[in-house]
Amino acid sequence: MVSRTRDRFRLPRWGQRGTTGAAIPAELTFEDVVQRFGDLKALDHISLSIRPGELVCLLGHSGCGKTTLLRVAAGIESPTSGRVLMDGREVTGPHAFMAPEERGIGLMFQDYALFPHLTVLENVAFGLRALPADQVEHAARRALSRVGLDRAAAEYPHTLSGGEQQRVALARSIAPRPGVLLMDEPFSNLDRRMRDAVRDETVAILREIGATTIVVTHDPEEAMRIADRIVLMRSGMIVQHGSAEDLYLRPADLFAARFFCDFNEVESVVEGGRVSTPIGVFPAAHLPEGTAAVVCIRPQGIRLRPPGFCLPARVVSRRFLGEVDLVHLAVQGLDRPIQARLRTATPATPGHDVGVDVDPHEVLVFAALHP
Repeated sequence: MVSRTRDRFRLPRWGQRGTTGAAIPAELTFEDVVQRFGDLKALDHISLSIRPGELVCLLGHSGCGKTTLLRVAAGIESPTSGRVLMDGREVTGPHAFMAPEERGIGLMFQDYALFPHLTVLENVAFGLRALPADQVEHAARRALSRVGLDRAAAEYPHTLSGGEQQRVALARSIAPRPGVLLMDEPFSNLDRRMRDAVRDETVAILREIGATTIVVTHDPEEAMRIADRIVLMRSGMIVQHGSAEDLYLRPADLFAARFFCDFNEVESVVEGGRVSTPIGVFPAAHLPEGTAAVVCIRPQGIRLRPPGFCLPARVVSRRFLGEVDLVHLAVQGLDRPIQARLRTATPATPGHDVGVDVDPHEVLVFAALHP
């Protein structure tokens, strides 16, 4: 059979909202979890509690421990030390270990992990073996209908497009109505237009089912779009967790700040509670005297003025990006141009002189990171 290609050209149709059925969400708790692989400490004393029905994104670069934490929660891996609890009951730890299939956890892998020798319907029904036989097909078809693929029930995974395979994997994970759902980079294999549409509808389904959900991602915008709470990880540790607003507006350190914005960065030293740079002087009373600091200025915090006003600069380049113009500006005393994202139709012709003003609300000052 010829593989489908239509999902490449138009967005998929989904089933009627509100028909997914509700789960009984569980609280998921990690207590001082450590995971070692030889000399590598993949998880470094992780403690985290996820509320029933909460959608949490584990965010970070590759190798930071996101997927390892997911696998520990699922019971696929046993940690070196620490405990995992569901609704206060130890499912992994020194006193108990509950097998993955007994935890009531749904798991959706990055590569979807569909069985090639089973039909779409059989794939979705695979996780429903605990139901009476006469209810399995009904529950599987209901899940397929919600993701808009009931018409493909008799087909095999290799005949489907990537977007359709993703929806089959989603249907299989929600069909048992798990109390906890774990999703590892579920949208990374889709192109951007398809990813946005599939992600938005997937989140609608997650809200309908109400399961406690952890989504692993390396994309900060994706995390901000879907999560109730973001957990930012680095080198097996939690750097910061909170709402999207918390992490974007009040990052804990320079690493957290960089994850959410491509800043203009200028090095300085704290003197008298301030940092002085060629682009301005900014308060830094929260840092000790003499601290090596990095001044971070958001590109949207740069405003252009007529030449002769504010700080003098010269336009190096200008690129139209649709909603904004990206403008690079040379400022005396800086080794490389700064970038500004401008929404207004401010003239910015390469080679021309302009004035530059900085919005102080778009400036953050951090201690420099050690190498």
